[in-house]
Amino acid sequence: MRAALLIPLLLVGNFLFSQTTVNGNVVDQDEQPVPGANIVIEGKAIGTTTDFDGNFILETSEVPPFVLKVTSIGYSDATEEVTETGATLTIVLNETQTFLDEVVISASRTPERIFESPVSVERFGLKEIKSTSSESFYSGLQNLKGVDVNTSSLTFQSVNTRGFAAFSNNRFMQLVDGMDNSAPGLNFVLGNLVGMSELEVQSVEILPGASSALYGAGAFNGILFMTSKDPWNYQGISTYLKGGATSQDAAGTNAYYDFGIRVAHAFSEKFAAKANFSILKGEDWHANSTLDLENPGRTRSHPAYDGLNVYGDEVSTVLNFDDIAGLPSGTIGSATVSRTGYDEASLVDYEAESVKFDGAVHYRPFEDDFEMVYQARVGRGNTIYQGANRYNIQDFIMQQHKLEIRNDNFFLRGYLTAENSGNSYDTRFTAINVNRRWKRDAPNPDNPAEPSWFGDYARAFIGAKLGIGTGNQLDDETAHALARDAADTGRLIPGTPAFENALAKVTADGDLTTGSRFIDNTKVRHIDANYNFTHLTGDFAEIQVGGSFREYVLNSNGTIFTDIDKPIVYGEYGAYAQLQKKLLDERLKFTGSVRYDKNEFFDGFLSPRASLVYTVGEQRNHNIRASVQQGFRNPTTQDLFIGLNAGRAILVGSAPNNLDRYTSPALSLSTDGQGITGQSTVVISGREAYENAFSLNSVEAGNPTAVNTDLVKPEEVTAYEVGYRSQMGKIAIDLSGYYNNYENFISNTTVVVPYYGDAALTETIPGTNIPLALAALENGDFQPFQTYTNSLADISSYGATLGVDAKILGDFDIGGSYTYAKLDFDQAAFPDFRTNFNTPEHKFKASFGNTELFDNFGFNINYRWSDTYFWQSTFGDGDIAAYSVLDAQINYAVPSIKSVFKLGGSNILGEEYFSAIGTGAVGALYYLSWTINP
Repeated sequence: MRAALLIPLLLVGNFLFSQTTVNGNVVDQDEQPVPGANIVIEGKAIGTTTDFDGNFILETSEVPPFVLKVTSIGYSDATEEVTETGATLTIVLNETQTFLDEVVISASRTPERIFESPVSVERFGLKEIKSTSSESFYSGLQNLKGVDVNTSSLTFQSVNTRGFAAFSNNRFMQLVDGMDNSAPGLNFVLGNLVGMSELEVQSVEILPGASSALYGAGAFNGILFMTSKDPWNYQGISTYLKGGATSQDAAGTNAYYDFGIRVAHAFSEKFAAKANFSILKGEDWHANSTLDLENPGRTRSHPAYDGLNVYGDEVSTVLNFDDIAGLPSGTIGSATVSRTGYDEASLVDYEAESVKFDGAVHYRPFEDDFEMVYQARVGRGNTIYQGANRYNIQDFIMQQHKLEIRNDNFFLRGYLTAENSGNSYDTRFTAINVNRRWKRDAPNPDNPAEPSWFGDYARAFIGAKLGIGTGNQLDDETAHALARDAADTGRLIPGTPAFENALAKVTADGDLTTGSRFIDNTKVRHIDANYNFTHLTGDFAEIQVGGSFREYVLNSNGTIFTDIDKPIVYGEYGAYAQLQKKLLDERLKFTGSVRYDKNEFFDGFLSPRASLVYTVGEQRNHNIRASVQQGFRNPTTQDLFIGLNAGRAILVGSAPNNLDRYTSPALSLSTDGQGITGQSTVVISGREAYENAFSLNSVEAGNPTAVNTDLVKPEEVTAYEVGYRSQMGKIAIDLSGYYNNYENFISNTTVVVPYYGDAALTETIPGTNIPLALAALENGDFQPFQTYTNSLADISSYGATLGVDAKILGDFDIGGSYTYAKLDFDQAAFPDFRTNFNTPEHKFKASFGNTELFDNFGFNINYRWSDTYFWQSTFGDGDIAAYSVLDAQINYAVPSIKSVFKLGGSNILGEEYFSAIGTGAVGALYYLSWTINP
């Protein structure tokens, strides 16, 4: 409705009387037009932009004389005086030598050249968006030095820097026009699924490493800033259409398209508005690995098979055939048997989709830089998210609404982020409960005649081994095959109406004991402010202060969090100050900042940062920088309040009041367990996972050891960075090295809780010396839990990045970068602790292109190589093979129709690769795009 009301307004002309009209053309030093250049009246918030041919018309009530300031990324600024109305101007912009001259804001919350930034920073602007060889600007970020992008889905890519990568990357923050773009309940960014349209992006900036001193707890390992085009300087209607195909061995060749439109207009010098709409559709990357990750030698014929992308076969039990048949021990024996699972392709819809709308109204009541903004963003998407399980995200909706007042010296903004999980569901529990809807797992003690899968399996196996009915005693392999066939008789077959009906019912049910849907309507309310006192203190130093407040409202109806009775509400706040001063003939720049943050569950935390940048050389074209800062991150909403049975383990957050909030459904005891306890079921609380459990590794090693898990608290990092930047003619060098030392590193441990007895082994079976808890482990009466805690180990990481960019042979752009990353952690000393570093030790990237090879024709090629690395996650662990990727594009501009045509592809050589264990292999994507008024 909001879009329907806004778009007609945007198409209305400006009927207000303008006293002065200025016509002009902006060109570069070669007299080529510069499209998208900003023209602003100096000292006023009044301006316009050049069109595709570099032309502009500025209408204003300002009376000459006044000065126009002209800027464009990649060019030096220019000014031109207007002395009369009706003037026609030609303004020349000189191309800057290197990217180090580009201006960034994120590093210090104030405009400064990359060359002068006190920390590492990467920028992806209008020029880079136009020339990217990837299918989207967001995918193109993976060509920046030091930046990793892991692909979970065609529409879900996770950006990361400096290690500890994961799809649920809660160490990395993404801000879209100042709003945290993380999904409130999931606690991490869903890539650009519900982010920004390509036509709307003015720039993307990435700060690798800790940035807590300015941006708070979420900016722990890196932060990405997306800034949109405003409706004052970027007016008109722009659109693009991309069509093409994806190619993957598992999925075949499938259509891909992406469409976007942007409309913006300044109705007067006080009022402007804009709106964007985009839609992307394609076939997702299919995940079809049948490898049994824990036992790679097993095939589907093995009785305990558990395939990686096969779900439902996690349900297993130890069948003691001698006890079941009443035979002497050792007659037939026992075996671990798993239920027959379903392939992922039978359980999910692989249609990837991203639909985004955003609109904004800008009001400048005084016709100067004071501005009031209302902005709304709404995104809906389908994707595959991989966490503890694989989740089919269907009709997921996230919306953000922001009110902001600002001028050049301050801003005050408040925004709401709300998500709705739509029809999303857990694929593992889908398979488990489709199986159970057809036939229960274990015999029903209240109705022994009711069919059960393990009961049918056991009877058929015993009969085959004893030769009942045939007189022939079969070998184990044949008997297991016959037993599975017997237990699976009448099983629901994918594609049949019975299966589809069961699938629909299970995926619509939010109770994980019978269904697989997860429900999430979590919200975040956020307020932040900043004031820059430089206009008052400029002769002394630049001083800024700011702060923020955030409130979480967790609302999953008990399907994710322990909020089954009512939403869980809690908050946090913070404040910061920064001083920046130039010394020694402005060759030395000092930046110091400190931030205080407080979460209601934890003590307050100080995050200081100090940096020095020293410029050397007669031409001031070399600088050396050094910085040190402390950062922290609070435990996430899931770290604190999750209460989720993920199949392989139950996940229980460790907020003090969460341990008793979680109680498991009734868990069935084995026959032996019932004999010991006299009961058939037991209920376990979250507290037992933290206070009455064995470490998983000790159980697997045959030496069960009790472990008490400490409650989680904030994670801390001390980050050191040194760097060197240089501009030497047409060559730019950017070198940085870092060392991060972590304290109270947040991660997970997996523990085993016995159904009866205590982990301290003080309780024994009556009349014996056998500890009850050891008997529970022997009988299979135990439950794995994943707990959230902090490591006692010393954990550090270090690395370096070198980037070189140059212009050669005239106007050819060439660049290359190398990144080294290393984790320093003694895994053997802490076998239960998982760091999830998930980062290759070595990476290399290269680019080669020319934006104007000949008139209106350009090209760009990007190459990436990643070393092998170990992937660690709750879904699965394993080695990721080294891979190489080549992206390329050619583009041709047709000025007469204000259009650019681009033909290109990602991974054009089609060498499929994985970025994580359990995902679909990333194939090739080829596209042809047509952009009007880029």
